[in-house]
Amino acid sequence: MKYIVLLVVLSVCAPLGLSIRCYECNSANNSMCLDPTTYDKETLNKFIKMTDCANGVYSPDRHQFFCRKIVQTIFHKHHDSEVRVTRGCGWVRHHRDCYKADNEDHLETVCQCFTDDCNAATVPSYSQWVGLAALSILGLRSLI
Repeated sequence: MKYIVLLVVLSVCAPLGLSIRCYECNSANNSMCLDPTTYDKETLNKFIKMTDCANGVYSPDRHQFFCRKIVQTIFHKHHDSEVRVTRGCGWVRHHRDCYKADNEDHLETVCQCFTDDCNAATVPSYSQWVGLAALSILGLRSLI
């Protein structure tokens, strides 16, 4: 009997660790996607989709999901460049929380984060704060 209870508890709790809610939008068809932090929660809920990544996105090999924000500056030959922001779920992690790519026709910055609704903001992640604190401590130690 205790094994059945354990099995039920594990089957209910296991998906919770894999589930994260992320904003899902593209500024090409929704200008609110450029900066959702300027809108109140009620407005966001009406016009920007929230996705439960474990239910709404297919992940090969059942990777753990995270939220992603991509900011692209697209260069056009005959008119001004365009900034496009895409937010959504990801499942293949990069070794850095944010990284830049410089391609022939566009620049892009890709950031990943690991808490619900985190891909709305441009605030530094927890690991960036820890890294900054570690560098500060090392810097102070070298001065003493």
